[in-house]
Amino acid sequence: MTITLTDRYIDAAMRTVPEKQRPDLAAELRGSIDDQIDARVSAGEDPVAAERAVLTALGDPEVLAARYTERPLHLIGPRYFLDWWRLLKLLLAIVLPFTALGVSIGQVLSGAGFGEVVGEVVVVLLQVTVNLGFWTVLVFAIVERTVTRRTDMGFSEWSLDRLPEPRERGAGFGDMMGNLIFLALGAGALLWDRFVGFVPSEPGLSFFDPDLWPWWFLGLFALMAVEAALTVVVYLVGRWTVPLALVNLVLNLVFTLVALWLLFQGSLLNPEFFPTIIGSDGETVAGILRVLAGFGIVAIAGWDTADAFLKARAGRGGAMLGR
Repeated sequence: MTITLTDRYIDAAMRTVPEKQRPDLAAELRGSIDDQIDARVSAGEDPVAAERAVLTALGDPEVLAARYTERPLHLIGPRYFLDWWRLLKLLLAIVLPFTALGVSIGQVLSGAGFGEVVGEVVVVLLQVTVNLGFWTVLVFAIVERTVTRRTDMGFSEWSLDRLPEPRERGAGFGDMMGNLIFLALGAGALLWDRFVGFVPSEPGLSFFDPDLWPWWFLGLFALMAVEAALTVVVYLVGRWTVPLALVNLVLNLVFTLVALWLLFQGSLLNPEFFPTIIGSDGETVAGILRVLAGFGIVAIAGWDTADAFLKARAGRGGAMLGR
């Protein structure tokens, strides 16, 4: 199915609309757009140009959706609210992970335990979040009250070029095969690490703690098998659904909590690996790597969980594109 500009506009507008209201509002909006396009075409205008003109006149789809649902945009003021919100989300997404990583590495190098590291990271992240929120609100509040023209601050007016692409459902055959191949490669790498090793000069030197075999790794393989089954179910259903996304959340939580507990107990990585390869600095390197590995585990699990819920949401709204 060819996705038109109208489809993309409606999809973007419905993203911030409560789910129960989406079908009716999407149908109403599509009917209004079609009527305006037909009127312009009847007057002799080119259909493509007519569609672009109608959508451009409607403006930012998020602002239009707020009007439809009577959702106020008044924290800063209606003129700059969405610009503030987008900037704040971007800053939080960039600043918070790097702040947490830096604080964690500093705490580990200073000899802090797992609980101390977590506590310090939480405190610092709360402080950074409050500061980012306060200063961005202050700046935009000043801008709202002192700048009379939107373009004076360099904010570009909304245009069709800013329409986001519809989110993929992630349930195609290629998605399924890619996930299954990734899981198979992961299982193969674990087996190779246990029985062969990845350091040619030290045959049999495992990266992961050999004491985790067999029960801990059998548990991991069981989780991977459930993940593979979930991937197949998503393909057979044809899209991500909220219940399937919840199952994925539980799997990610179990894996993340167990992996982090083992990691910071010093039971996940082989304690002999880095000292054998690097020497006296091996313990310091292992401490830094534990922090990086912890952040990697949380980031991957968080991204996978959020992606599943976003695809479930997109799958629910996908039927509206054909209306």
